[in-house]
Amino acid sequence: MFSNSLSPYAIALSFALALALTPLVRALARRVGAVARPKADRWHKKPTAMLGGVAIFLSVALAQLATLKHTPSTLVVLAASAFLFAVGLVDDVLRIKPYQKLIGQVMGAALVIYYGLTLPWTASAPLNMAITIFWLIGITNAVNLLDNMDGLAAGIAAIASTTLAFSFLANGQPNEALMLGVFAAALIGFLIYNSYPASIFMGDCGSMFVGFFLSSTALLSAAGGRSRSFLPVLAVPVLILFVPIFDTTFVTILRKLAGRSASQGGRDHTSHRLVALGMSERRAVWMLYGFAALSGMLALLVRDSKIDTSLAAILGFTVVLTLLGVYLAGVKVYDESEIKAVRDKALFAFLIDLSYKRRFFEVLLDVVLIILAYYGAYALLFGSLAESGTRQLFLQTVPVLVFIKMAAFLVTGVYRGIWRYTSVDDFIVFAKAVALGSLGSVLAILFAFRFQGFSRTVFVIDGMLLLMMLAGSRMAFRLFRQILPTPHASGVGRRVLIYGAGDAGDLLLREMLNNPRLRYVPVGFVDDDPLKAGKVVHGFRVFGGNGALRGVCADQKVEEVLISSAQFSEHRVREILRDCEEAHVALKRMRIEIESLTGDDDVN
Repeated sequence: MFSNSLSPYAIALSFALALALTPLVRALARRVGAVARPKADRWHKKPTAMLGGVAIFLSVALAQLATLKHTPSTLVVLAASAFLFAVGLVDDVLRIKPYQKLIGQVMGAALVIYYGLTLPWTASAPLNMAITIFWLIGITNAVNLLDNMDGLAAGIAAIASTTLAFSFLANGQPNEALMLGVFAAALIGFLIYNSYPASIFMGDCGSMFVGFFLSSTALLSAAGGRSRSFLPVLAVPVLILFVPIFDTTFVTILRKLAGRSASQGGRDHTSHRLVALGMSERRAVWMLYGFAALSGMLALLVRDSKIDTSLAAILGFTVVLTLLGVYLAGVKVYDESEIKAVRDKALFAFLIDLSYKRRFFEVLLDVVLIILAYYGAYALLFGSLAESGTRQLFLQTVPVLVFIKMAAFLVTGVYRGIWRYTSVDDFIVFAKAVALGSLGSVLAILFAFRFQGFSRTVFVIDGMLLLMMLAGSRMAFRLFRQILPTPHASGVGRRVLIYGAGDAGDLLLREMLNNPRLRYVPVGFVDDDPLKAGKVVHGFRVFGGNGALRGVCADQKVEEVLISSAQFSEHRVREILRDCEEAHVALKRMRIEIESLTGDDDVN
């Protein structure tokens, strides 16, 4: 028996067991016909063995029973998780009804709560029990929903369990940390077979065991750790499991907006939308791994930070993820016929109208940004609000600032713009709105409080921060379009070289990027102006013209050349055409025409 200290042998044993048991379980699943068949609402394209959760469960259970000295709390967690594994296994084999699985989850949660493991989020014991039941069932189903792409659920769970293990170590709970380390090792061993392209899925027995084990071990921090402030107790488990929580919330809201059942399967998760944007499946999964790691690091930061810093960090992270969610919500994943079938429903029509206009979201976001900027100004100038004695001033005046600045935003036209087309003109509008709001706020505080105890520097910093946040939030969609690929940028379409890197070339490139129906993949520009050669326009290189066209077409595997302007002389067009014919490349020219629909050009 190994000691209670964090032992690499226990972790190595768990990893080796998963590595050895997974292919055995895979062979058994194929033999007995436990295979997931491709469906219209599922992501995988070929029959894949199920029951990978059996290998995960056995690896964790054997390694922990062989190496750990369990406390009553850890035994309860393991026993309840084993019960949920059994419920999932029955579902994988017999396909039980959703309400029957829910009853099993409630029974597992009741077992955990009976032995005193709850989330101490309120002063009321009954309320804490209710919250804990919701937490255990919610996270279990969130992991189940997250298991929608090769390696995603197992990888996110491995990252979350590793982060939670570090949290336990910092909390003086090495035995619980080892418990999580063993769990993470089993998941990593399983990932070798579950990563893209997966040869085995974990199934419901795996996702329910993994989700319940993660959610219930998070309760052990309150059971055995030292006393901490309310915020870390509340925020740490949420942040550690933020990705499954985010994905479940995101999918639930959007399915309701689309008139679909939240429990219905579909290819509309965060991972699916990233792939729809043109990402490879592997890259989409790794991007979500990155978010999981980032939220985990934020959870560890929140543990030991002051409450003001923690709140600001959590709020900022939430805003970024919310903006990403709104951007991904615009990706078309639903069949138009499905939407049309429920469009006549009054509630659905209202929600769809609300989601498309997005003004409601913009208003809520701006309220958050106003509060965050004002807090940031105080924090930068004075440090902690509690220690500097400025908290009361902040709390007294923040409603005033929200009221006046929102009014300024409305008057100056902040909400008239469209985010994806945010430009310098919009930035000027934002600057006017912030200046007017800051001036109005100062005058209101001067009138109401005589400006006693207030610092003028706070309002200067607040204005600068708010302008940056306001412009940054509006530029978020354009930033996401640069960071994330678009469907037409995924390599599907004809490779096109744009001749002319001027205003017309810029217009043509934007049309290609915004109109996937053209099925063009721009590879760069070519221009006769030697001063433009080697420059970059919107991330695309400008190649030199004047006889170099054939070489550029060969090097870049160009299929078409598009002349971007009608200003080229006919002589120059014939030269370009000759080069394209010699390179066996098609040549086209963009023309912008204004068509008369009245039949009379003289009509005023």
